[in-house]
Amino acid sequence: MEQAIKPKHYEQTITPIDFILKNQLGFSEGNVIKYICRYKEKNGVEDLKKAKQCIDFLINEYETKSDR
Repeated sequence: MEQAIKPKHYEQTITPIDFILKNQLGFSEGNVIKYICRYKEKNGVEDLKKAKQCIDFLINEYETKSDR
């Protein structure tokens, strides 16, 4: 796989996309990782709220499946 472009707001050792792909995370899980990794350098609280929204979606999905 070609190495992803590494924007300035991703200063971690491994880029979020590489982590997400290597761990075969789903869309919502991947977005949580992405937003948590970049919030300090990009959109601050806005990214934390986006991560929270994705987590709330995951909780709802998990609880809905558990109720079946």
